[in-house]
Amino acid sequence: MSDAELAAHLAETAGRILLEVRASGVFSPQALGKAGDQTANQFLVHAIHAARPDDGLLSEEMKCDGDRLGKSRVWIVDPVDGTREYGESRQDWAVHVGLAINGVATVGAVALPGAGLVLRSDRPQPVPAPADPLRMLVSRTRPATEAVMVAERLGATLVPMGSAGAKAMAVVRGEADIYLHSGGQYEWDSAAPVAVALAHGLHCSRIDGSPLVYNQEDVYLPDLLICPKPLAAQVLDLVNEAKPA
Repeated sequence: MSDAELAAHLAETAGRILLEVRASGVFSPQALGKAGDQTANQFLVHAIHAARPDDGLLSEEMKCDGDRLGKSRVWIVDPVDGTREYGESRQDWAVHVGLAINGVATVGAVALPGAGLVLRSDRPQPVPAPADPLRMLVSRTRPATEAVMVAERLGATLVPMGSAGAKAMAVVRGEADIYLHSGGQYEWDSAAPVAVALAHGLHCSRIDGSPLVYNQEDVYLPDLLICPKPLAAQVLDLVNEAKPA
């Protein structure tokens, strides 16, 4: 399999595993998230090591030994992005399998198991034109202040949603137009979604306009903007205006 085929296959398979774990009915909602995370992580870690033994690996659910830092090719995975939503039997959670090459999110697949979908970097589709009014995605539990302020300036409608992957893929699928996040994330939250979004021709950057760089020693990557390219400059300008003096 190519890297993209492998990413999609692993994301889809991990999603099926997670649905089976949830359907088993033996876990409380609180325990389900941990059980799903650990089960999917074991599958993804073993599968990537078996299929790409020379590549590095970074997973949210695996202690990093630093070996990846000497690699140019590093798989970055989030076994369950949106653990709360998964535990609550919602659909807005995802599985992320991404590959960063020389720090760039190059290959990715994001599975949305609740919707029976896998979005891939090797199968881009045209992104629908932005709606009027624009639709801006925000966290359903803690909307970022900058996103709310930018939405007000744009006259955009707020669309609450769960996981980062679900929000990013909503832009890819044309269900929303702007995903602006400033509340704190890590590399595994955005690597695979960014690879997919870039392949679909969308703008992806930090909220100061700088590029997203992966496989860093410090994996904290706290902010993100995904939107159609014609909207990017306006949104970035508004973010800059929204910053406290």
